[in-house]
Amino acid sequence: MKEIIRKGYIGNPAQLVTLRRVTVNEGRARGTEIIEVRTAGGLELDILPDAGLDIGQCRYRGINMSWMSKNGYDSPAAISPYETEFVNTFPGGLLYTCGLRSAGPANRDNGEWHPLHGRYHSLQAEHVCAETLEDEIIIRGTMRETQLFGHCLTVRRTIRIPAFGASVTIEDTVSNESPRDEEIMQIYHCNFGYPLLSEKARLVLPEARETVPRTEFARTGLGRECGFDEPVDGEEERVFFQKMQSEYWARLENPDLNVSMTISWSGDTLPILSQWRSMASGDYVLGLEPTNSYINGRHDERENGTLPVLKAWESVKNTVKIEFS
Repeated sequence: MKEIIRKGYIGNPAQLVTLRRVTVNEGRARGTEIIEVRTAGGLELDILPDAGLDIGQCRYRGINMSWMSKNGYDSPAAISPYETEFVNTFPGGLLYTCGLRSAGPANRDNGEWHPLHGRYHSLQAEHVCAETLEDEIIIRGTMRETQLFGHCLTVRRTIRIPAFGASVTIEDTVSNESPRDEEIMQIYHCNFGYPLLSEKARLVLPEARETVPRTEFARTGLGRECGFDEPVDGEEERVFFQKMQSEYWARLENPDLNVSMTISWSGDTLPILSQWRSMASGDYVLGLEPTNSYINGRHDERENGTLPVLKAWESVKNTVKIEFS
């Protein structure tokens, strides 16, 4: 960027890159803050400080890439009590983080209630910083999930976006800042929709993998999990667990649009890819979700012996990168 300015092509970086904080002033999202990002490489993103620095709408070269639910954005006041209102407030978006202490169905574990997909998305970011350094847009913030006489978990999130590129990298340091071990569950719920997703699109996955259907209905889709249909009224969702052997990536291609999306992640900390495939009319979405569990809720994961543990005062680092081309 500095070199372009020195050569006199531009006098203001905003000619090529947008980085600004705005607040929605109408509708159910009134009061929601958005960090708007637009790169010289054609990527447009909404970053949501009021929702754990998750990512909402995403476009690449003017084409929608992400999936938005019927709900859309909600105000922080509406998100906070979402423990019993998930289906009425879940916005979708490019990234919806689930956890930190439970993910999957609402459940009761050791007498404690855990809402559907946990409480992370209702956590508002602290110490938020958004800046452009050299040729990179960097957004940082800290989320804290805590309980009196109980857990103290923090997520220090850094989002990196090249000013001249079309990718977004999420780097999370998840820390247990308490003197006792704590079980954690996390899903990086990445959602893709029309027109990137259509019957013309196809999913490409590493060959070395094991595909496990979550339900009997999902089992009926084995062998077709990488293809897509036109919207079907009322069709049930299908979820597959993709257990990669050595490569941790997935690519969604749409030859009609001549665009593709590649997602990669830290397989050492997020060993499973949950593939959510809904061809239902109006709820037409592909979710690609790197996760550290089988998304069965805290109680069932404990019973199955698959509940990850973060030891006292320890941290784990997760990385997810999404690229468009």
